[in-house]
Amino acid sequence: MFVMPAFTAQSVKNDVLSGITVALALVPEAVAFAFVATVDPMVGLYAAFIMGLVTAVLGGRPGMISGATGATAVVMVSLVVEHGVQYLFAALVFTGIIQIAAGIFKLGKFIRMVPHPVMIGFVNGLAIVIFLAQLGQFQVPDASGSMSWLEGPSLYTMLGLVALTMAIITLLPKLTTAVPASLVAIVAVTLLVIGMDLDTRTVIDFVRGTSGNANATLAGNLPTFALPDVPITLETLRIILPYSLILAAIGLIESLLTLTVIDEMTNTRGQGNRECVGQGVANLTCSTFGAMGGCAMIGQSMININSGGRGRLSGITAAMTLLVFILFASSYIEMIPLAALVGVMFVVVIATFEWTTFKLIKKVPLADFGAIVLVTAVTVAFDLAIAVLTGVIYSALVFAWQHAKQIEAKVSIDPLHKTYRISGPIFFSSVANFLELFDVDSDPDDVVVDFANARVVDHSAIEAIENLADRYVKAGKALHLRHLSPECRRLLHNAGNLVEVNVFEDPTYRVASDELG
Repeated sequence: MFVMPAFTAQSVKNDVLSGITVALALVPEAVAFAFVATVDPMVGLYAAFIMGLVTAVLGGRPGMISGATGATAVVMVSLVVEHGVQYLFAALVFTGIIQIAAGIFKLGKFIRMVPHPVMIGFVNGLAIVIFLAQLGQFQVPDASGSMSWLEGPSLYTMLGLVALTMAIITLLPKLTTAVPASLVAIVAVTLLVIGMDLDTRTVIDFVRGTSGNANATLAGNLPTFALPDVPITLETLRIILPYSLILAAIGLIESLLTLTVIDEMTNTRGQGNRECVGQGVANLTCSTFGAMGGCAMIGQSMININSGGRGRLSGITAAMTLLVFILFASSYIEMIPLAALVGVMFVVVIATFEWTTFKLIKKVPLADFGAIVLVTAVTVAFDLAIAVLTGVIYSALVFAWQHAKQIEAKVSIDPLHKTYRISGPIFFSSVANFLELFDVDSDPDDVVVDFANARVVDHSAIEAIENLADRYVKAGKALHLRHLSPECRRLLHNAGNLVEVNVFEDPTYRVASDELG
């Protein structure tokens, strides 16, 4: 399962420089999501370090970045507020165990059930969410403590620096790709702000403004091992287990979908089940080192991929660089202008959003385009887990409705009997159309129903066939059911003596039914 990666001088350079770039972008994100979860900023930074390092080593997708995320942070809020941060750490224990079990039992493969329109809606929704999150950097706390928008010179300076960052990232690759354009942009804009003594908000301004602590700093120590300090009782389990299940589900959905997006971008294939295990081990580790846990981060993953990071070394570098920032270089990181990081994330938004969506309106079925819009809207309004589940359910219902209309019968009559040759799938959504194909009252006394070109899918179909048989029996007519599988024959309980079920040369497909072991 674990294979030692191959390194070249070029790949090492790309991964290291890309990892440093990602580490710079991780700082404000980790701090912001820590405040969302109502925990100390260092709890978020530790999560970014631990999640990033463990998943880079053990995960199934080289180049993918994990850390504290908004999707998981919003779930943690009520648990932390009502019971304290130690209960969060306890919940992460079971979150990790559940995710590891999902990988061991190979549940990662079920991500393949997510239709492509849902995937498009997912990335579009996340692009919009990332964009909206950056708008908060254009707000500052006023004297009353509420947030107000930047105005005048402060706003113009911020916009100019954002535009400069985006311009460097866009234009530099046309001159050279020796170093990641995002890293050059962050360094250049930081030096410009320091050299010209520009009045603009920096990372430390964001930390202090969000925390309300004028002395807040990003400096910290190594995370230390400690088991969650909670009573080991059934009541504790009752409190934390629902949160563990939700966090595990959201974390796996976001991670596996991000893995799929990167697979498509790089034309490679990650290992979904291994990623489940990696995410689980990372969250389990977070629970014992005072970190808030998390999952894959599509924004930082996009920065990494676009900056040339393709290997595990990029994720390892990002995590270790972040730790170095915390331990030794916090004063330098605190000087980075927020405008530079916002500019980087705006470029990520542009690269993430599927702009071809607008061209698909006339090229794809209306139902598929509806799935894209639905998932995008739900992602923005709620969260991606609800959005993806909604999209899958919507797509399944559309699929069922479309296939329900594909059932038909070719009728032939000879002197001995009338034959219905059924074509199409018979399942819960098509049984009504199936029964409407028959004219019991007008049919002769001997009727044959041939299922050679049909497929009996579920128990609803069996019930429909039984219902049809009962109608002909009550009408005193003989019914012959041909080319049903032996399994279907066993499930037909109520067929009377007038119903003949032919089993010669029959198909051997299975029926989705609770009555078969």
